[in-house]
This record gives sequence, C-alpha cells and structure tokens, in this order.
Amino acid sequence: MTRQDVRSRKVVSRDETQAKLDVRSVAASRIKPADRYTLADRIEEKAASQGARTLLVYGNEHLSYAEVDARANQVAHALHARGLRCGDVCALAMENRLEFFVYWFGLAKLGVVTAVINTQVTGRPLIHALESTRARAVIVGEECLANFAVTEGRPDQPLYLVADAEKPAEADHRTFVSADITSEVAAASRATFPRQGRAEVRAEETMLLIFTSGTTGLPKAARYSHMRWMSSGDVMEVTLGVTPDDVFYCCLPLYHGAAATSVTSTALKAGASIVVRRKFSTREFWSDVRRNGITIVQYIGEICRYLLNAPPQPNDREHSLRCMLGAGLTMESWTRWIERFGEVDIYEGWGSTEANTAVINVDNVPGSVGRVPYWEKSNFRLVRYDVETESHPRDENGRYILCKPGEVGEGLGYIVNHPDIGAGRFEGYTSPEATEKKILRNVFAEGDAFWSSGDLLRYDEDGYFYFVDRIGDTFRWKSENVSTAEVAEALADYPGMELLNIYGVKVPNHEGRAGMAAIVMQPGHAFDPKAFYELTEQRIPRYAAPQFVRVSAAADLTTTYKLRKVDLQRQGYDPRAFDDPLFVRDEKAGTYRPYSEEVLRDAGFPPFA
Repeated sequence: MTRQDVRSRKVVSRDETQAKLDVRSVAASRIKPADRYTLADRIEEKAASQGARTLLVYGNEHLSYAEVDARANQVAHALHARGLRCGDVCALAMENRLEFFVYWFGLAKLGVVTAVINTQVTGRPLIHALESTRARAVIVGEECLANFAVTEGRPDQPLYLVADAEKPAEADHRTFVSADITSEVAAASRATFPRQGRAEVRAEETMLLIFTSGTTGLPKAARYSHMRWMSSGDVMEVTLGVTPDDVFYCCLPLYHGAAATSVTSTALKAGASIVVRRKFSTREFWSDVRRNGITIVQYIGEICRYLLNAPPQPNDREHSLRCMLGAGLTMESWTRWIERFGEVDIYEGWGSTEANTAVINVDNVPGSVGRVPYWEKSNFRLVRYDVETESHPRDENGRYILCKPGEVGEGLGYIVNHPDIGAGRFEGYTSPEATEKKILRNVFAEGDAFWSSGDLLRYDEDGYFYFVDRIGDTFRWKSENVSTAEVAEALADYPGMELLNIYGVKVPNHEGRAGMAAIVMQPGHAFDPKAFYELTEQRIPRYAAPQFVRVSAAADLTTTYKLRKVDLQRQGYDPRAFDDPLFVRDEKAGTYRPYSEEVLRDAGFPPFA
C-alpha cells in the first residue's frame, strides 16, 4: 500500500464507528464499583481455568498461569510474615523482569496497594515518591539498589531486596538493605493465600499507584483501582479481538501506565501471553517478534521512529505482528510504517494514566487519535483554550465554549459520580490538593465537574481527533514527561548563574520535544559546560537533562517578570536565529560541546528546520 493509499482511505460511517465503541462501553461496565472482586481474584480464576498456558516469557524462561499464581502465593505468604496487611501501601522499584509481576500479584493477594517507582530516579524525586505514597515498605530489585544507596534522607521504611543475577549490586550498597527476601520467598508456601484478608476489598478501591508528571512540580501518584485496571483489559480485549493465542510484547517500562495497565490487564483477561524485555531495543525488536510469535505491541511514537530509522532489511514484512496500540504516532511515521512493514492495524489513542475519559482510533484512520461519532454517547468534550492568556474563553453566561471542527481546544472529561457506575470516574491522586487542581467546576452548568487534561486537540468534520500539544511547560522526551519547573529547580544553584529558563524545542523527525536551557550568567562568570553537565548527572535523570544550552546576555521577561518561552521555543536550536553561544550535550564526552554541524550530527540531531 502506498502513502497516498494510506492517507486516502475511505472514512467509515459514524454509525459503524459507534457500533465498535458501544461494544467497548458494554465491556467497561461489567465490573461494578461495589463488587468484591480484585486483581488477585482474576489471577486465581485464570490459573484455575488455564493453568498450563504460558503467561510470561523472559528470554528462555516461560512461566505458566499456574506457576505465576503459585509464585505470587509465595510472595504473599512471605510478606504477610513480614507484617504487610490489607490496605497497606508497598513501593516496588524493579526493572522489567518476571519478578515484577510475581511481587505485584503477590501484594494484590494480600490486599496491599502497589506503588510502582520509576527506576531512574534518585534523590528528592525518590524521597517524594516514597513519602507521597506513604509506603510501609519498599521492595527493591537488586538492579535498582544503587538509586536508594545514593539517596540521603530516605524515609525509614524496611527495604526488602530481590536478587537479580543479571545486574548484581555493589557490596557496599547492600548495607542499606533491611533484608534480602529472595530465599525466604522461594521457601514460602505455594498454597493459595487465604482470601479472607482481602475479602472486603471492593473493586473501586485503589490497587496501584502510578506516578505521572503532570505540568508542574514533582510527579504525582495517580490512583488506579482494581475496577479500572481490570475494565481496561475487558475493553481492549473486545477492541483488539484478543484470544489466548495472542502474544503481547512488553518492552515499555512497567512503572509506566501503558505496560502496567493496558498490556498486562488485556493479556490477563484474554488468557494470552506476555513477552517481557528489560528495555526496548531497536536491534532486538523484530528478532523478539519473530522468535516469540508476537502479535500485539504497545508503542509510543518514539519507538516507532527508532525502528523506522533503522536500515531497511529484506525481511521487514516477514513477521507475526497483527496490531499495535499506543500514542504519539505521527501521520508521517504511520504512513511510513505501513509502507515498510506491511498491513498492521494501528489503534492510536489519547488519554493518560489518571484520565476519566479517552478516545481511540478504532477505524485505522492515519494520524487520528480517535473519533467521537455522537457527543451524547461520550463524556469527552473539547473546549476553547487561549494559549496566550492561558485561560478558557467564556460565553455570555460565563460558561465554557465548545470547540467547532478545526478549532484547537483542551480535552475534558465529564466526571461521573454514581455508586453503581465505574466508567467516567476520576480517581485522582494521593494528594487531595493535586486532585482538586485537575477538576474544573461549573463548566457548562451549575454543579457539574470535569477532569482537565492539559492537552490541546482538534477534530475534523468527520469527528476524528488529532493531538496538538500540551498546555504549559511540560514536554515529552524519550517517552518521559519532563517538568521544566522541576529541572530548573534542580539546577538552580549552578555556580555563577543568574537566571535559568528551561523549555522544550521541536526536533525534526523526532517525537516530543528536546530539553533546552537558556542561561544568563552573572557578571564576571563564564559558562563551564563540563561543570553544568556534571550537575545534570547528579541532579536529574538523563531524559530530563537539557540537550541544548544557550548562553544569553539577558533574560526575556514578561511585564509580570515571568520568564518568556514562546520566542525561545520558536527559535529552538537554530543558530541563525540568535547570536548567543550554543552548546550541544555529548554524553560520550561527558560535557556540552560548542555548536557545529559535526557536533550536532554526533549527538544524533538533524539541522534545525
């Protein structure tokens, strides 16, 4: 199929799309808020009905549904002996490996809430994660132990180590561990852990805490109930037509919502298998797909770009992949993907970890994140938003104004608050203040409430939606949300610096935005590129580090003394747009190098366009 063929596909009727969405709606309503039914119950049901089938694959290791259930029982018995009880919160810091699932499921059998921790954070962000979730204990994979060892001032929770033969920790880091529980879990009973301890847990109660950056400040812990987690699997099973013969690929980090929710819940619901990889690899992706017969992949746009930029191979179309689901796939990447790798159904969607609404492209229309055929059948709304004033225009009655086709606005979700309805609820964060900040009230009528996404979208005459951008300063780079305020705060005491402005800039042929810093140095001080690089390494994850540094003579301020970013973002890293010295991050050299086309190429960036 040619690029023109892909772009000119016939738009299906609104009724046909709505029929597909109605099937999803039925699936979403199966589990009721008050049901005494949890993730642990679903695991045990599947182990009883199809115990011999493979659930997890990691390298050459295969675990059946029955084996995963038995190992989860061991975790539950061992951690119960350690004092964890129903209603507690336990943090889990572990890379993608089989033990992640086993410990998560074991905690669910106890009725314990699992708070998944980003495996790349240290220092203040790590402390914040442990404090904001009020975790009673921490389970840490040996591969992540260094993050805790170098973090001073951690809360005084027990730190339980799970061994990792692939990435053993340094001996002196083990001194921070309360106990290595690997052996005691292996020796624990495999018998089904008694259900009575969690018998009264309702489906609407929190099962998982997943951190999401939001727009400002430190990440927030979003609540994910048993009901919402399982319902997402119920919905995607019917959307993708998943069967027990399907094989999912889990190469995104499990501390992110996509892998921990959509992939795992859908595979578990359908009785399918999950192939787990520690970290996405361009080189190994298609080998994994072919070797394991993978049929379904969850993607982010960046992954697709990496694969498209790899050299073409004669067997590019020889694979088992039948469909993909995810977000961030641009029109250009979408069409290139089909041209190169052949017909694959692509389910591009829009939403977020904490969202109470979503849209999804069930019609395979390139570039669209989804469709709303009939507004009365959706709790999603698009309202006008003024980027310059950072506010919502109002009508003569003081109400928000719905967007018309072609207009850019913010996506909102009407908050459903009914004891018997789960769909449309906003479960919020562990912080009541953060939860309230995401709610808009009296939007269209007195007393109504909507979840505010912070995302800008537009839609066409056929009802297909297209993602435009994030409101505010947060930008996305390498699948991670980067808060400019958080980065600026972490680097604020760089010696000799007067002002620091952090923002994201567009990079040709890249999804998301790369971080850029505009620095004003104090009189008599010069910018030291190596020292600045070393500070970023100490303070922030690499994905959040500025890829470009512009050393300015003066800051661009608004009349209210706020740092202006619009012009800086527009100029980007184009040296023709300004006279300031420009530096490019070089991780191999461990410094920022003065701009040149050669340096730009070495860093993997194209010329500014």
